[in-house]
Amino acid sequence: MAVEKTLSEINAKIKSGKVVVITAEEAVSIVKEKGIKKATAEVDVVTTGTFGTMCSSGAYFNFGHTKPKLKMSKIWLNEVSGYAGFAAVDAFIGATALPDNDPLNSVFPGKFRYGGGHVIHDLVARKPIHLRAVGYGCDCYPRKEINTTITIDDLNQAVLFNPRNAYQNYNVAINLSDKTVYTYLGVLKPHMGNANYSTSGQLSPLLKDPYLKTIGIGTKIFLGGGIGYVAWQGTQHCPQLTPLPNGGELIDGGTLTVIGDLKQMHPDWLVGASFLGYGASLTVGLGIPIPILNEEIMYWAARSDEEIYAPVVDYGSDYPNGSPEPIAYVTYAQLKSGKITIDGREVPTAPISSYYRGKQIASILKDWIREGGFLLTEPVAKLPSIGEAPPLKPLKEIDND
Repeated sequence: MAVEKTLSEINAKIKSGKVVVITAEEAVSIVKEKGIKKATAEVDVVTTGTFGTMCSSGAYFNFGHTKPKLKMSKIWLNEVSGYAGFAAVDAFIGATALPDNDPLNSVFPGKFRYGGGHVIHDLVARKPIHLRAVGYGCDCYPRKEINTTITIDDLNQAVLFNPRNAYQNYNVAINLSDKTVYTYLGVLKPHMGNANYSTSGQLSPLLKDPYLKTIGIGTKIFLGGGIGYVAWQGTQHCPQLTPLPNGGELIDGGTLTVIGDLKQMHPDWLVGASFLGYGASLTVGLGIPIPILNEEIMYWAARSDEEIYAPVVDYGSDYPNGSPEPIAYVTYAQLKSGKITIDGREVPTAPISSYYRGKQIASILKDWIREGGFLLTEPVAKLPSIGEAPPLKPLKEIDND
């Protein structure tokens, strides 16, 4: 007889202190030991975690009105450009934004020492931030400029809002060219001298529920050390499952838009990042609880690194030229061994994300649920799943001939 549970039954167990919660890593061994059916009957929640660079991240703020009032048309936080085209004192800063005077890659490779991700980190760390804003002046907002120092606690609202996080499964980057290349997956040596990857494999949230049976709009999550929510499908959301020649399958393409109160997050889990020759970004800690409602959900939640594949893509030529067709597929077990074999050649591997920190997130989320302080939420709407999202379209180009 099939095992079936409801979210309300699991939440009742959380409230009574009887819930059984395990991490995604623990789920792998428990299912191997006890089988899917028994593990499904015994386990109520599986927690996931990832800690990696997520460029499509940012935060919006309400600064409060000045006296006399100022309608901010341009803003800078620690001299990093923000966007003020919302209202008088509402603004947004993106993780990859840079100071106006950053030399960028004019001295190659650029250092990108400080950007929007670093501003977000410093805000969460309660550090003082220099706010500079200008406006054009009008009858209801006559002031034209302000220079002041703020902290996050001076703001009316500070909200982390990330249009694309928790990428389901990302490329393994290699470089087949004869020169060193500088990418968002780190520095890649020529002639396939190294391979960098980012996804956390068997801990990765969207790989543990690839059909989005439990993850949807309104799902409560661990975000930046605090509580956040799934707000929508992420940009470029196009989940798919591709059968591989060796009998495995590649699962990739799903993304999430997430949101949460920046004031209750922690600087350990939102860290500014600088990528040589590429730019600035933000490293985000994110974890999602998966309620084990049936055996199908447990099957995916217990998939191991040996069963999860990633595509290997050339970033020396193919990726920058818009033809990122995989040249091979490797498992996360192979990646985490420290080397992979491509065309008979051993290539050393290194992660851009931290599996160790991902394990910490899954464990913290596990403790929150076991202690009764984190109830699971029923999604208010489903996200497009595998085969349901339209294919991604390239930017339309204008023929100037």
